[in-house]
Amino acid sequence: MTLNFETGYLIEKLKELKPKKVLVQLPEGVKQNAFDIAKIFSDLEIEVVFSGETCWGACAVGVEEAKDVGAGLIVHFGHAKFIDVDFPVLYIEVRDELNLKPWLEKSLKELKDFKKIGLSYSIQHKHDIENVVKFYEDNGKEIVLSKKIGNVAYEGHVVGCQYKGLKEIENDVDCFVILGNNFHSMGAALSVEKPVFLIDVYNDKITNMEGVRDKILKQRMISIEKFKNAKNIGVIVETKIGQKFGVHNLLIKKLKKKGKNVILVTMNELSPDKIMNFYYVDCFVELACPRIAIDDFAKYEKPIVTFKEALVGLGEISWEDFLDRGVV
Repeated sequence: MTLNFETGYLIEKLKELKPKKVLVQLPEGVKQNAFDIAKIFSDLEIEVVFSGETCWGACAVGVEEAKDVGAGLIVHFGHAKFIDVDFPVLYIEVRDELNLKPWLEKSLKELKDFKKIGLSYSIQHKHDIENVVKFYEDNGKEIVLSKKIGNVAYEGHVVGCQYKGLKEIENDVDCFVILGNNFHSMGAALSVEKPVFLIDVYNDKITNMEGVRDKILKQRMISIEKFKNAKNIGVIVETKIGQKFGVHNLLIKKLKKKGKNVILVTMNELSPDKIMNFYYVDCFVELACPRIAIDDFAKYEKPIVTFKEALVGLGEISWEDFLDRGVV
């Protein structure tokens, strides 16, 4: 990775905002650069504290952490703004300045049968997207960027939990190309029925996501069936501001009406270790990021369903309606 931390812009904003103390949030792959980033703040005589919590996206803005350490500003690296929070946040999106041409050329073989391509990118490639579009157009392709719908920051931008922008253009394209990682492309494959191809520059792969949708939908059906048969349900809500999917009070009422025993559980981040001691829970409903239940299916000994999947299991919505609304 050849990361550009947009130092000039960062310094300019820090001089403008004049914080005395900041909380810095870094994605997992960027935490190794903490000392380099710390020097930027040190040179400006700004006290800096690094969050050690996982930071998978801008849904995990550390407002309570910042308040706890007495920071007046959060500097959030590696993601675009996702939600509004009642605390000053400076987003530094971070550029990965790579020569993408070798991977784009490699992708042409996979895309030879497709004329119109729906294109989405993860944020570190935003600065290069005009060059990507031009490359494909020079090679006879028509490019349509996914729409800016929901919480995505830009046209063409893709995040792990929102794919309505792709569904919006599905009828106008023959396939989709995701310039990002498996996390983004898996979500896309679940959300659209047209072929999805991943350009993963970090693992040097061009991947056809064919078969992923069917495999995961089978897993989700299994989890929903186990939820239906479960007697004791644990409803999990996360404390992260941006990970609120579903209304727990409404859900608990519906579960009890169906004769289920229910407990409400709160945590900062869901993990197998944290739930293993809730021994008598038969199934969990997680109201945090829906990708936890989907992507980590094999990690958990007990079934976990999302809010929408629980509604399917309760007969509130049909499986077909669930697919139409989007699995993610």
